[in-house]
Amino acid sequence: MTDSTAPAAALRRADLSEERLKRRYAAEKRFRAYGLAAIFAALAILGILIGTIVWNGHTAFVQTHIAMPVYLDPEIIDPQGSNDATVIQRADYQGLLRTSLRERFPEVTGRRDRIKLYGILSNGAGFDVRDKVLADPSIIGTTQTIWVKSSDDIDSLVKGYIDRDLPENDRRVKDNEIVWIDSFAADGGVDTKFNTTFFTAGDSREPEQAGIWGAVVGSFFTLLITLVLTFPVGVLSAVYLEEFAPKNRWTDLIEVNINNLAAVPSIIFGLLGLAVFLGVFGFPRSAPLVGGMVLALMTLPTIIIASRAALKAVPPSIREAALGVGASRLQVVTHHVLPLAMPGVLTGTIIGMAQALGETAPLLMIGMVAFIVDIPGGVTDPATVLPVQIFLWADAPERAFVEKTNGAIMVLLGFLILMNALAVLLRKRFERQW
Repeated sequence: MTDSTAPAAALRRADLSEERLKRRYAAEKRFRAYGLAAIFAALAILGILIGTIVWNGHTAFVQTHIAMPVYLDPEIIDPQGSNDATVIQRADYQGLLRTSLRERFPEVTGRRDRIKLYGILSNGAGFDVRDKVLADPSIIGTTQTIWVKSSDDIDSLVKGYIDRDLPENDRRVKDNEIVWIDSFAADGGVDTKFNTTFFTAGDSREPEQAGIWGAVVGSFFTLLITLVLTFPVGVLSAVYLEEFAPKNRWTDLIEVNINNLAAVPSIIFGLLGLAVFLGVFGFPRSAPLVGGMVLALMTLPTIIIASRAALKAVPPSIREAALGVGASRLQVVTHHVLPLAMPGVLTGTIIGMAQALGETAPLLMIGMVAFIVDIPGGVTDPATVLPVQIFLWADAPERAFVEKTNGAIMVLLGFLILMNALAVLLRKRFERQW
C-alpha cells in the first residue's frame, strides 16, 4: 500500500513545486514591469513639466522692438551745445518718441487715443534712445531710426499670446493698437531681438524692463556667505566627531541632533533667523548677509553628514599605516585621511549649496521678498535671490510676467543642473576605489 502511493505523492509534490516556481517567476516579472512602468511614468511627468516650462519660457529670451524714426532735437537734448554727458543723459527722450508717434499718426487726436498710441512703446524706450545718443553725440540734430522696446502687451501680441480674433473687449490690445503696430510691421519696423535686458537688469514693475541680474547677484552673495560659514565649520565638525571625539552619551546626543536638524523644515530656520539675527542682533533686513547665515544653519547638517560619510569611507589601513610610521593623530587626519575624503566632502558641499540655491521659504521670513530694483553691491545691501524673484513674478498680474517666470525657472534649473554635474565630475575625477 505504501509502495503504490509513494510515487503518486512524490509526483504531486513535484507538480506543486513546479507550479510555485512558475508563480514566483511570474511575480518577479510583474514586479519588474511595475518598476519599469513607475520609472517611465516619472520620466514622462518630468518631461511634461520641463517641456511646459521651456514652452512657456523660451520667449522670455527675446523682446519685441519697434523701429522708430526719431528727430534728435538739440533744443531738447543739449540746448546749450555743451556736449556735457550729464545734460545729454537727463534729456526727455520719451518725449521725442511721443513726438515721432504723433507725426506718424496725425489722425490720432483724442487724449485717450494718444495715451493708447504712446502705450505701444515701453516706458523705458527712451533709455534706448539715450544710450544711442551717449554712444555717439554727433547724431544730435539728425533723424535716426532707432530700435526701441515695445510695451509688454504689444510684445505678447507679436509673440502670439494675445488672440487677435477675440472680441475687442476680451483682449488687452484694442483694434486701433493692432492697426498701429501692423503699420510698423508693414514697413519692416517690428522685430524680435535677443532680450539682453533679461540678463542685465534688476526687477521692474514693467515686464519688458525686468531682469534677473539683481537676483543672480543676490544669490551669489548669499551663497558666498553660506559657503564661507558652512564649509570650514562643517568639515571641522565632521573631522572631530569622526576622528577625535570620544564615544559617549554626549557625542551620541550631538549626532542624533545633527541627524534631526537635517530633517527640520527649512521655514523653521527662517523663523530662527527672524527671531535671532533680526530681532536680537539687529542685522539688516533683506540682506545677503542674513540670508547666507540662515541658509548656513540649514545646510550645515547636510555637509557634516556627507563629510562624516566620506571620512568613514577611507580604509582603516590608511590610518594604521600612518600611525605605524610615527605620525600623530592630527597628522594622520590632515595628511592622509582628509585629502582622500575630500572628493566626497566637496560633493556633499556642492549638493548642499545647490539645495540652498533653490530655497525660498526661509528667505521669505527674513524679508528677502522685498521689491529690489538696484543691483546689490555687497552682502549688506538690500537684495533678493533667484527663487524669491520667481515667486514675486509668479504672483504678478501681467501676462508678460508668465514667460519671465518660466524663463527664470529655466535659468535656475540650469544652475542646479550645473552644480550637480560638477559634484558628479569631482567625484568621478578624484574618487579612489579601495
